Amino acid sequence: MKQRIITAIIAAALFIPFVIYGKVPFTILVLAMAIVGFYEILKMKGISIFSVPGFLGLITLTLLVIPQSWNEKMVAPIGYSSNLMIVYGLVMLLLIYVVLVKNKITFDEVAFILLGAFYVGLGFHYLIETRNVGLEYVVYCLLVVWTTDSGAYFVGRKIGKHKLWPEISPKKTIEGFVGGIVIAVIFAIVMQLIYPFANGMISLIFVTIFASIIGQMGDLVESAIKRHFDVKDSGNILPGHGGILDRFDSLLFVVPLLHFLHLFGN
Repeated sequence: MKQRIITAIIAAALFIPFVIYGKVPFTILVLAMAIVGFYEILKMKGISIFSVPGFLGLITLTLLVIPQSWNEKMVAPIGYSSNLMIVYGLVMLLLIYVVLVKNKITFDEVAFILLGAFYVGLGFHYLIETRNVGLEYVVYCLLVVWTTDSGAYFVGRKIGKHKLWPEISPKKTIEGFVGGIVIAVIFAIVMQLIYPFANGMISLIFVTIFASIIGQMGDLVESAIKRHFDVKDSGNILPGHGGILDRFDSLLFVVPLLHFLHLFGN
Protein backbone atom coordinates (compact mmCIF):
# COMPACT_ATOMS: atom_id res chain seq x y z
CA MET A 1 0.00 0.00 0.00
CA LYS A 2 2.85 2.39 0.87
CA GLN A 3 4.43 1.83 -2.55
CA ARG A 4 1.06 2.45 -4.27
CA ILE A 5 0.60 5.75 -2.44
CA ILE A 6 4.13 6.98 -3.20
CA THR A 7 3.80 6.03 -6.88
CA ALA A 8 0.39 7.73 -7.10
CA ILE A 9 1.74 10.97 -5.60
CA ILE A 10 4.76 11.05 -7.93
CA ALA A 11 2.66 10.17 -11.00
CA ALA A 12 0.10 12.88 -10.15
CA ALA A 13 2.85 15.44 -9.58
CA LEU A 14 4.24 14.69 -13.06
CA PHE A 15 0.91 14.33 -14.87
CA ILE A 16 -1.16 17.22 -13.49
CA PRO A 17 1.11 20.06 -14.72
CA PHE A 18 0.81 18.68 -18.26
CA VAL A 19 -2.98 18.52 -17.90
CA ILE A 20 -3.11 22.13 -16.69
CA TYR A 21 -0.84 23.48 -19.43
CA GLY A 22 -2.33 21.40 -22.25
CA LYS A 23 -1.32 22.18 -25.83
CA VAL A 24 1.61 20.38 -27.50
CA PRO A 25 3.32 19.07 -24.32
CA PHE A 26 0.09 17.40 -23.17
CA THR A 27 -0.48 15.91 -26.63
CA ILE A 28 3.05 14.48 -26.73
CA LEU A 29 2.68 13.03 -23.23
CA VAL A 30 -0.64 11.39 -24.09
CA LEU A 31 0.80 9.99 -27.31
CA ALA A 32 3.72 8.53 -25.33
CA MET A 33 1.30 6.93 -22.86
CA ALA A 34 -0.74 5.53 -25.73
CA ILE A 35 2.37 3.96 -27.27
CA VAL A 36 3.25 2.35 -23.94
CA GLY A 37 -0.34 1.11 -23.61
CA PHE A 38 -0.22 -0.33 -27.13
CA TYR A 39 3.08 -2.03 -26.30
CA GLU A 40 1.45 -3.56 -23.21
CA ILE A 41 -1.53 -4.98 -25.05
CA LEU A 42 0.65 -6.43 -27.83
CA LYS A 43 2.98 -7.97 -25.26
CA MET A 44 0.06 -9.81 -23.66
CA LYS A 45 -0.59 -11.43 -27.03
CA GLY A 46 3.11 -12.15 -27.56
CA ILE A 47 3.47 -9.72 -30.47
CA SER A 48 6.56 -7.51 -30.58
CA ILE A 49 5.92 -3.84 -31.26
CA PHE A 50 9.26 -3.86 -33.09
CA SER A 51 8.05 -6.45 -35.61
CA VAL A 52 6.69 -5.40 -39.01
CA PRO A 53 3.04 -5.92 -37.95
CA GLY A 54 3.73 -4.21 -34.61
CA PHE A 55 5.31 -1.23 -36.36
CA LEU A 56 2.40 -0.90 -38.81
CA GLY A 57 0.03 -1.10 -35.87
CA LEU A 58 2.05 1.60 -34.12
CA ILE A 59 1.66 3.94 -37.09
CA THR A 60 -2.07 3.24 -37.10
CA LEU A 61 -2.21 4.00 -33.38
CA THR A 62 -0.34 7.29 -33.83
CA LEU A 63 -2.71 8.44 -36.58
CA LEU A 64 -5.66 7.63 -34.33
CA VAL A 65 -4.25 9.37 -31.25
CA ILE A 66 -3.13 12.73 -32.65
CA PRO A 67 -5.74 15.53 -32.44
CA GLN A 68 -7.99 16.48 -35.31
CA SER A 69 -6.19 19.79 -35.82
CA TRP A 70 -2.91 17.93 -36.41
CA ASN A 71 -4.61 15.52 -38.78
CA GLU A 72 -5.97 18.37 -40.86
CA LYS A 73 -2.53 19.96 -41.16
CA MET A 74 -0.90 16.65 -42.06
CA VAL A 75 -3.36 15.73 -44.79
CA ALA A 76 -4.28 19.21 -46.04
CA PRO A 77 -1.98 18.98 -49.10
CA ILE A 78 -3.57 15.72 -50.24
CA GLY A 79 -7.15 16.10 -49.07
CA TYR A 80 -9.05 15.91 -45.79
CA SER A 81 -10.12 12.29 -46.17
CA SER A 82 -6.55 11.10 -46.69
CA ASN A 83 -5.96 10.30 -43.01
CA LEU A 84 -8.66 7.65 -43.13
CA MET A 85 -7.20 6.41 -46.40
CA ILE A 86 -3.77 6.07 -44.76
CA VAL A 87 -5.25 3.96 -41.96
CA TYR A 88 -7.05 1.84 -44.54
CA GLY A 89 -3.78 1.46 -46.44
CA LEU A 90 -2.07 0.26 -43.26
CA VAL A 91 -4.82 -2.32 -42.77
CA MET A 92 -4.24 -3.58 -46.31
CA LEU A 93 -0.48 -3.75 -45.73
CA LEU A 94 -1.02 -5.83 -42.60
CA LEU A 95 -3.25 -8.25 -44.49
CA ILE A 96 -0.79 -8.48 -47.37
CA TYR A 97 1.98 -9.18 -44.87
CA VAL A 98 0.00 -12.23 -43.67
CA VAL A 99 0.23 -13.59 -47.21
CA LEU A 100 3.91 -12.70 -47.67
CA VAL A 101 4.97 -14.56 -44.50
CA LYS A 102 2.67 -17.50 -45.31
CA ASN A 103 0.55 -17.22 -42.17
CA LYS A 104 3.51 -17.03 -39.78
CA ILE A 105 1.44 -14.19 -38.43
CA THR A 106 -2.25 -14.95 -38.71
CA PHE A 107 -5.35 -13.02 -39.59
CA ASP A 108 -6.40 -13.29 -35.92
CA GLU A 109 -3.18 -11.60 -34.83
CA VAL A 110 -3.64 -8.81 -37.38
CA ALA A 111 -7.19 -8.32 -36.12
CA PHE A 112 -5.85 -8.15 -32.56
CA ILE A 113 -3.26 -5.52 -33.54
CA LEU A 114 -5.87 -3.35 -35.25
CA LEU A 115 -8.44 -3.70 -32.46
CA GLY A 116 -5.71 -2.87 -29.93
CA ALA A 117 -4.76 0.24 -31.93
CA PHE A 118 -8.38 1.41 -32.04
CA TYR A 119 -9.10 0.54 -28.40
CA VAL A 120 -6.03 2.35 -27.07
CA GLY A 121 -5.71 5.00 -29.77
CA LEU A 122 -9.24 6.42 -29.84
CA GLY A 123 -9.49 6.52 -26.06
CA PHE A 124 -6.32 8.60 -25.74
CA HIS A 125 -7.35 10.67 -28.79
CA TYR A 126 -10.49 11.79 -27.00
CA LEU A 127 -8.46 12.59 -23.90
CA ILE A 128 -6.52 15.10 -25.99
CA GLU A 129 -9.66 16.46 -27.65
CA THR A 130 -11.38 16.81 -24.28
CA ARG A 131 -8.46 18.87 -22.97
CA ASN A 132 -8.60 21.03 -26.09
CA VAL A 133 -12.24 21.83 -25.37
CA GLY A 134 -11.53 22.89 -21.81
CA LEU A 135 -9.54 22.05 -18.70
CA GLU A 136 -12.74 21.65 -16.66
CA TYR A 137 -13.86 18.67 -18.74
CA VAL A 138 -10.60 16.79 -18.24
CA VAL A 139 -10.79 17.56 -14.52
CA TYR A 140 -14.36 16.24 -14.50
CA CYS A 141 -13.34 13.03 -16.32
CA LEU A 142 -10.45 12.41 -13.94
CA LEU A 143 -12.70 13.21 -10.99
CA VAL A 144 -15.34 10.70 -12.09
CA VAL A 145 -12.78 7.96 -12.74
CA TRP A 146 -10.78 8.49 -9.55
CA THR A 147 -13.77 8.89 -7.23
CA THR A 148 -15.57 5.93 -8.80
CA ASP A 149 -12.48 3.76 -8.42
CA SER A 150 -11.81 4.87 -4.84
CA GLY A 151 -15.48 4.72 -3.85
CA ALA A 152 -15.90 1.24 -5.30
CA TYR A 153 -12.77 0.03 -3.52
CA PHE A 154 -13.58 1.40 -0.06
CA VAL A 155 -17.31 0.68 -0.12
CA GLY A 156 -16.69 -2.82 -1.48
CA ARG A 157 -14.06 -3.47 1.15
CA LYS A 158 -16.29 -2.18 3.96
CA ILE A 159 -19.71 -3.65 3.15
CA GLY A 160 -19.24 -5.64 -0.08
CA LYS A 161 -20.81 -9.10 0.13
CA HIS A 162 -22.23 -9.88 -3.30
CA LYS A 163 -19.77 -10.54 -6.11
CA LEU A 164 -20.24 -8.38 -9.20
CA TRP A 165 -18.50 -10.49 -11.83
CA PRO A 166 -16.37 -13.17 -10.15
CA GLU A 167 -15.34 -14.82 -13.42
CA ILE A 168 -13.75 -11.54 -14.54
CA SER A 169 -12.75 -9.70 -11.37
CA PRO A 170 -13.24 -11.75 -8.19
CA LYS A 171 -12.73 -8.86 -5.74
CA LYS A 172 -15.34 -6.48 -7.18
CA THR A 173 -18.74 -6.39 -5.51
CA ILE A 174 -22.19 -5.06 -6.38
CA GLU A 175 -22.08 -2.87 -3.29
CA GLY A 176 -18.76 -1.43 -4.44
CA PHE A 177 -20.12 -0.87 -7.94
CA VAL A 178 -23.06 1.14 -6.60
CA GLY A 179 -20.91 2.89 -4.00
CA GLY A 180 -18.51 4.06 -6.70
CA ILE A 181 -21.40 5.64 -8.61
CA VAL A 182 -22.75 7.40 -5.51
CA ILE A 183 -19.34 8.80 -4.53
CA ALA A 184 -18.70 10.00 -8.10
CA VAL A 185 -22.06 11.80 -8.19
CA ILE A 186 -21.36 13.51 -4.85
CA PHE A 187 -17.98 14.82 -6.00
CA ALA A 188 -19.40 15.90 -9.39
CA ILE A 189 -22.11 17.91 -7.60
CA VAL A 190 -19.47 19.55 -5.41
CA MET A 191 -17.45 20.44 -8.50
CA GLN A 192 -20.53 21.93 -10.16
CA LEU A 193 -21.29 24.02 -7.09
CA ILE A 194 -17.70 25.32 -6.95
CA TYR A 195 -17.26 25.80 -10.70
CA PRO A 196 -20.45 25.48 -12.81
CA PHE A 197 -19.51 23.83 -16.08
CA ALA A 198 -22.49 21.63 -17.01
CA ASN A 199 -25.91 22.64 -18.33
CA GLY A 200 -27.74 22.10 -15.09
CA MET A 201 -27.42 19.84 -12.08
CA ILE A 202 -29.89 17.20 -13.29
CA SER A 203 -28.05 16.59 -16.57
CA LEU A 204 -24.76 16.48 -14.67
CA ILE A 205 -26.07 13.79 -12.30
CA PHE A 206 -27.36 11.61 -15.14
CA VAL A 207 -24.14 12.00 -17.16
CA THR A 208 -22.04 11.21 -14.08
CA ILE A 209 -24.05 8.06 -13.33
CA PHE A 210 -23.65 6.91 -16.93
CA ALA A 211 -19.95 7.85 -17.00
CA SER A 212 -19.31 6.04 -13.71
CA ILE A 213 -20.99 2.88 -15.01
CA ILE A 214 -19.14 3.01 -18.33
CA GLY A 215 -15.86 3.69 -16.51
CA GLN A 216 -16.33 0.61 -14.33
CA MET A 217 -17.16 -1.44 -17.41
CA GLY A 218 -13.90 -0.22 -18.95
CA ASP A 219 -12.08 -1.50 -15.89
CA LEU A 220 -13.84 -4.86 -16.26
CA VAL A 221 -12.88 -5.00 -19.95
CA GLU A 222 -9.21 -4.64 -19.03
CA SER A 223 -9.66 -7.28 -16.31
CA ALA A 224 -11.20 -9.63 -18.88
CA ILE A 225 -8.27 -9.11 -21.25
CA LYS A 226 -5.73 -9.79 -18.50
CA ARG A 227 -7.61 -12.85 -17.29
CA HIS A 228 -7.75 -14.20 -20.84
CA PHE A 229 -3.99 -13.84 -21.22
CA ASP A 230 -3.34 -14.93 -17.63
CA VAL A 231 -1.40 -11.84 -16.54
CA LYS A 232 -1.77 -9.93 -13.28
CA ASP A 233 -1.03 -6.48 -14.71
CA SER A 234 -0.77 -5.09 -18.22
CA GLY A 235 2.72 -3.79 -17.41
CA ASN A 236 5.02 -2.68 -14.61
CA ILE A 237 5.85 0.91 -15.52
CA LEU A 238 4.06 2.16 -12.37
CA PRO A 239 5.30 0.28 -9.29
CA GLY A 240 2.35 -0.97 -7.27
CA HIS A 241 -0.12 0.10 -9.96
CA GLY A 242 0.84 -2.01 -12.96
CA GLY A 243 0.95 -0.53 -16.44
CA ILE A 244 -0.61 2.35 -18.35
CA LEU A 245 -3.69 0.34 -19.30
CA ASP A 246 -4.20 -0.67 -15.67
CA ARG A 247 -4.47 2.99 -14.69
CA PHE A 248 -6.23 4.43 -17.73
CA ASP A 249 -8.65 1.61 -18.63
CA SER A 250 -11.69 3.45 -17.21
CA LEU A 251 -10.65 6.80 -18.68
CA LEU A 252 -10.39 5.26 -22.16
CA PHE A 253 -14.13 4.61 -21.95
CA VAL A 254 -15.22 7.80 -20.16
CA VAL A 255 -13.60 10.48 -22.34
CA PRO A 256 -15.22 9.33 -25.62
CA LEU A 257 -18.55 9.27 -23.77
CA LEU A 258 -18.42 13.02 -23.17
CA HIS A 259 -17.98 13.61 -26.88
CA PHE A 260 -20.83 11.26 -27.73
CA LEU A 261 -22.95 13.34 -25.34
CA HIS A 262 -21.61 16.55 -26.95
CA LEU A 263 -19.90 17.68 -23.74
CA PHE A 264 -23.21 18.28 -21.92
CA GLY A 265 -24.50 20.24 -24.88
CA ASN A 266 -22.06 23.13 -24.46
